[in-house]
Amino acid sequence: MNDNDTAPAPAPIRSGRRPGKSETRAQILDSARRAFSQNGFRRTTVRSIAAAADVDPAMIHHHFGSKEQLFTAAIALPIDPVQVLGPVHASPTESLGENLLRAVIGLWESEHQPAILAAFRSAVSGDGSQLIQSFLLDVVLRDIIPRVDTPPGTGLIRAELVASQMAGLLVTRYVLGLEPLASLSVDALVPLVAPNLQRYLTGELPI
Repeated sequence: MNDNDTAPAPAPIRSGRRPGKSETRAQILDSARRAFSQNGFRRTTVRSIAAAADVDPAMIHHHFGSKEQLFTAAIALPIDPVQVLGPVHASPTESLGENLLRAVIGLWESEHQPAILAAFRSAVSGDGSQLIQSFLLDVVLRDIIPRVDTPPGTGLIRAELVASQMAGLLVTRYVLGLEPLASLSVDALVPLVAPNLQRYLTGELPI
């Protein structure tokens, strides 16, 4: 090699960061959707999502905060459900049915309805059933399950019964638009549905 020859530059050491902020965020969301769809919320870890996205786990916390917030972004919800459900978790157990219904219906009746409806339709199309299951059981009802686990071992089935009622109501009222259900006011709807939710949560179960 003569003096004019230049040795090849060493390969750069990978730092784990993607070159573009938007590209990094999109890659994380793509990996998160796949992981949540395949494994559900509880069995998916931030570390596994980071590994699939080829980023450091700290990047996920930087872009999205908590795993719950990442899940919310992954299913394209326009508002953090943890904030919406705060008053529900603070309410007495005997009022859970009504307060849960009012919180969920209130969100669907808000200015966020078009975005929520779009996210819901996107989740139910294709392979989104696991996302909906995780959203209902691991986000919306997670903190309620231990409160209604009486007798012991019935908390999960109680939550699933509530989820079935809520999912059916949301589909028939907002997706299918069945009348007159779709046109009922919230104050007219709540007394019709809330007692059934409360019975699922705290009533006697024939099992």
